[in-house]
Amino acid sequence: MQSTERSGARKRRPQSGNARKKRIKMLKELSIIKKDFVDFISRTWDKINDYITIHYLFVGISVLLVLFIYYIIYRLVRKGIRRVNDEKLSKERKEILYRLARYAFYFAVVVYILGLFGIKLSAIWGAAGIAGVAIGFAAQTSVSNLISGIFIVSEKSIKMGDTIIINGVTGVVDTISLLSIRVHTHDNQMVRIPNSSIISSLLTNNSYNSYRRYLLNVSVAYEADLELAVETLKKAPALCPTARTDPAPNVWIDSFGESGINLILAIWFDNSDFLAVKTEAFIAVKKVFDQAKIEIPYNKLVVHNA
Repeated sequence: MQSTERSGARKRRPQSGNARKKRIKMLKELSIIKKDFVDFISRTWDKINDYITIHYLFVGISVLLVLFIYYIIYRLVRKGIRRVNDEKLSKERKEILYRLARYAFYFAVVVYILGLFGIKLSAIWGAAGIAGVAIGFAAQTSVSNLISGIFIVSEKSIKMGDTIIINGVTGVVDTISLLSIRVHTHDNQMVRIPNSSIISSLLTNNSYNSYRRYLLNVSVAYEADLELAVETLKKAPALCPTARTDPAPNVWIDSFGESGINLILAIWFDNSDFLAVKTEAFIAVKKVFDQAKIEIPYNKLVVHNA
């Protein structure tokens, strides 16, 4: 038994020797890698020290200081625009001035940084002029929208929150930019309208004035007493809580229709009460006509049995 154990121990000795050799080899490789890494860090740090001098330090501080001054000026300009009274400067103009100030800030920073690297701006302007001719032909629509946007803002025909109608689209203005305006319809759909189409199309702004007029076409039978119909229709606005009394409502005879005589009921209302006054007007007209026993004509189908 002892001889067997000794032979087994002798067989395991070479395995422990090989493992020791592998371990020593691995340690040597790690030592070489560590030495190379330390040398790399040392060389890199020496190069950094070559550049980190008092001169470059002051240059870096001056660059940061100039950029900080640019930013302070930009913030002061925005703050000054914000403090202007809305009556003197509308929200739409403020938004455009905010963007112009931001673009000017970015442009000044880029020009300053390019100057630090010795890039001549004259060469850039020359290249930009050549490229601008080619780009200008491709960007005619954008330029047209840009110019139209300036006219829209300057003439103050639209402001945010107005309800407008253009090219069959009715919506409330959400944003006004130099290229387009965005509105949301009564179905809460976003519609983007280019500024050039606003200038060249018929625009209706329902919110330009604080109140407006609603016209309701009412027809009465040819057999009806027109004087009684007109006097009865004049009672309808009194039953509309949202109707304005100043200007006063009005009623007049408009035309002869196919099945009756057409009357017009004119009611003035505040812009925010459009749907309410429209509903109230229909209910009021039906109520006063029923009380006066005045018939509103409608098409009747008569069937004769052969």
